[in-house]
Amino acid sequence: MKKATMGMIIAEKRKELGMTQLQLADKMSVTDKAVSKWERNLAYPDVESIPKLAEILGISVDTLMQIKTEAASEEEKTKMQDIFLLIPKAVCVAMGIAVTVLSVLREIDADKAVLMLGIGVACAGISFLQRE
Repeated sequence: MKKATMGMIIAEKRKELGMTQLQLADKMSVTDKAVSKWERNLAYPDVESIPKLAEILGISVDTLMQIKTEAASEEEKTKMQDIFLLIPKAVCVAMGIAVTVLSVLREIDADKAVLMLGIGVACAGISFLQRE
């Protein structure tokens, strides 16, 4: 499905209202050629005129500008939750690998190894609790 452009939105809403390009141009104090360029995505309305255009078309500035608010924030929340669920698992694995490698290289003493493994086990517990 093709993403709607600002020009497509302007043209669609203008036609829904039964307006010609000239009528919209008169309301916006621009030429009909300017409206034509907007609808063909060859130019865009002046930033200061966007609220007026949205009002004339009966839509919000967010809709005209294609700003996704609630849907985007929900999607971002889901992504952030996924990341937060992944962090304890990653720490758990990292601690296990670090202790193993450092033990093989004989670069870690027992106290530090137990501490690191304890952190890993705690993260594993957090990971299991998050699933429920």
